[in-house]
Amino acid sequence: MGILGRAASEMQMKKLTCIGMELQFEWEQVAAFVRQPDGSLFSWRERFTCFRYLIYGIVNKTNSEISLKFDDKEFYWKQNESLLRRLEDEGVVKLVFPLHEEIKRKQLLRNWALNWHDFTWQPIDEVYSYFGTKIATYFAFLGMYTRWLFFPAVSGLATQLIDFGSFQWLVLPAFFIFVISWAVFFLQFWKRKNSALLARWGINYSFAEYKASANELEPIRHYLSIEREEEKNFDDAPAEKRRLQRNEWSGVLLRIRNNAIIVLGIICLQLPFELAYAHLYEKTETEALRYVLTALYLVAIQYYTRIGGKVSVILIKYENNQGEQSSADSLIYKVFGLYFMQSYIGLFYHASLYRDILTLRKVLIQRLVVSQVLENLIENSIPYLKYSYKKYSAVQ
Repeated sequence: MGILGRAASEMQMKKLTCIGMELQFEWEQVAAFVRQPDGSLFSWRERFTCFRYLIYGIVNKTNSEISLKFDDKEFYWKQNESLLRRLEDEGVVKLVFPLHEEIKRKQLLRNWALNWHDFTWQPIDEVYSYFGTKIATYFAFLGMYTRWLFFPAVSGLATQLIDFGSFQWLVLPAFFIFVISWAVFFLQFWKRKNSALLARWGINYSFAEYKASANELEPIRHYLSIEREEEKNFDDAPAEKRRLQRNEWSGVLLRIRNNAIIVLGIICLQLPFELAYAHLYEKTETEALRYVLTALYLVAIQYYTRIGGKVSVILIKYENNQGEQSSADSLIYKVFGLYFMQSYIGLFYHASLYRDILTLRKVLIQRLVVSQVLENLIENSIPYLKYSYKKYSAVQ
């Protein structure tokens, strides 16, 4: 533990303290930092980060190059060069990845993944201790979202199976109002649950948010400091102001350009595909073929979405964002717009094409059923098939 602690101190790792603030870890002040629910100082992810830092920190500290041989291949380990980097470059080491802690992995597998007695319960504290905050929060959200889907599922099923007679025309508006209210209540209750989880884990994001806002305000502070120094130096301050303003506007224009690239890419690539799908859907007479056509359409849309997500990540690198939080926000806007347009541009086209609520309702039902089946198959079957194939290949 002492080796990991000193490695974390050298890395300037940020950890939560007992007073609720994230500060740089110091091995000499180890008692001031919050421990994991299982009593350990570092989480599994933090330990892997420290181990990675240690193994990549093995460098050649001699005054000359060192000759290394592997399978009749000779190469030189240069001064102040990482040994693992050199082995990766030479193809000796293919990949560095963490191994599971078998005891905890089997415990999570038994109590979480293979727990058939209670589908809604999750050992969130154990997941947090093993995988970290983000993974635990993600699965906590999925668990709560799955449980809350029971209410719109029951109400939607009731609207389809029960005949309300003369009040049938009120069913759909009432159902829409119910779903909107359900979404609002779910969001508020999730905020409370998220705050309770973070408080239970001893995590306080207020200081992180303060640091993020401080990073975003840094150009403004720099700009104000230039204004205060105008009286001392009248020649340099205006030029510095113009440089800051130019950088700010260039960042805004870059974001506008990248957003326009995303929108135009969706329109140019997906719109012809939507037109072809709508034409084939109209010409297809049997419902079974329409379901098959919808399945092929949704599979293609998923690949479009993946391509758009990769393009968004690439475009983020060319923006003048202020810090990691600003880049994350810009990526969220792009991905959200991408998903929204790719998911609903076809529905808008169908609504404008048919102008018939019954036909649009049928299209929505087909998309909903097929998308749920495909998503479950893709999320559950494909990882299992990949795992089985790799396991079979390893045995062979």
